[in-house]
Amino acid sequence: MSTTTQVDTWSRYSIGDQREAGLREIEQRFGSQASRSKDVIAQHSHDESFHDPKQPDLVVFAESTKDVSDCVKICANHRIPLVPFGVGTSLEGHVNPVHGGVSLDMSRMNRLLRLSTEDLDCTVEAGILRKQLAKELVAHGLFFPVDPGADATIGGMAATGASGTTTVKYGAMRELVLSMCVVLPNGEIIQTGRRARKTAAGYDLTHLFLGSEGTLGVITEVTLRLFGIPEATAAATVQFDDLHEAVNAVIAIIQLGVGVARIELLDEAAVRAVNAYSGSTLPEKNMLLLEFHGTETVVKHDAEVAGGILSQFGGTSFTSTTDQAERTALWRARHEAAWAIRAQRPGAQIFVTDVCVPISRLADCISETHYDIAEQGLLGPIIGHVGDGNFHVIVVVTPEDADEMHRVEKFNERLVTRALSMGGTCTGEHGVGLGKIPYLLREVGEEAVSVMRTIKRAIDPNDLMNPGKIIAES
Repeated sequence: MSTTTQVDTWSRYSIGDQREAGLREIEQRFGSQASRSKDVIAQHSHDESFHDPKQPDLVVFAESTKDVSDCVKICANHRIPLVPFGVGTSLEGHVNPVHGGVSLDMSRMNRLLRLSTEDLDCTVEAGILRKQLAKELVAHGLFFPVDPGADATIGGMAATGASGTTTVKYGAMRELVLSMCVVLPNGEIIQTGRRARKTAAGYDLTHLFLGSEGTLGVITEVTLRLFGIPEATAAATVQFDDLHEAVNAVIAIIQLGVGVARIELLDEAAVRAVNAYSGSTLPEKNMLLLEFHGTETVVKHDAEVAGGILSQFGGTSFTSTTDQAERTALWRARHEAAWAIRAQRPGAQIFVTDVCVPISRLADCISETHYDIAEQGLLGPIIGHVGDGNFHVIVVVTPEDADEMHRVEKFNERLVTRALSMGGTCTGEHGVGLGKIPYLLREVGEEAVSVMRTIKRAIDPNDLMNPGKIIAES
């Protein structure tokens, strides 16, 4: 960024005594809910991504929608940037306050506000954690299926349009959020929709704010679709010598409409890391991890059909289990894969990226990516929600090694270019944040980004809501 542009950008926001006056007004309003503690500031300066931390001036812990509204109004009056913060599990710098200002922590807004077992829906505060919600729903025989792996907040999952392991059967946040309560950049509070499962009334505000990454407003409540806990659940594993054939087997299962709830891929390097990290004894080959939901009869049938298809593509040692402990252990290993991979090089960090392509191009995309990783001499195991065409590359890097970092960045650029050339997207679920701003432009074009910029300016004319994310600053 040039010096001139940087000055112009910063001139939008108050600085010095003017900003300090606004911060003191916030502290007076919120008392002990506001903090300038060095540890608290540091905690809110970053997420789990590779992007540089940026410290906020102040952290505010909201406890109600009114708190959020009051804080936003003060920030608007004093031109102070504001960044919503859940628990910091995002992977593209979404919560990094690039222009300082207020980090608005939503973690204390963590209540289940309403539950309807008859309508299979609920309303929660944005700061409720995914696993906390699961515990509250299980007593009613219900569950919310979106599982991104991390124990993220529901508000954060809505803000980033999260998906995860169960998307192939149940859909992502974009399909499962019915309505939201949102505080706009001027502090006004709106409800984006109703609880009805469909509507033809007006603009679709719910989906406008879904995936907006805090750039249009602060989500404070979310109304979700729920599902009954399946009568039976079975998990299965199968190994492949040929990675390309493993993915082709997934394509066949999806195209034939087999009732699978999850299909996850771990390549050989990922399985090796998982074994070393967790002490498991999985065969160290390319592995598919599947799950089936339904009645006992349906689950048994679907598992048998899937097993037959997998064997046709060279899958071996297909095993299926309905044992809760065994299933939990398998999925824990999958969800800990990133940390297992990081542990392969103590002291190193992970550079995590994702793309998503049409299912028919998935095998080609993964195979070419696997070859690219080997050519560059990188440690970059592949894992992914391959049932919906989405996969991740977890590259282990030493930030101090400039040559390695350069190779990783160039690899990431080629990965995105490859996915786009196949009709895919630069991010299936991580979001744009800071890291994929240039790729969004390449994906949808200047005209579409211009429309996004127009929407942003109309709702947030002073660019106070999570500035510097999704759309390049001008």
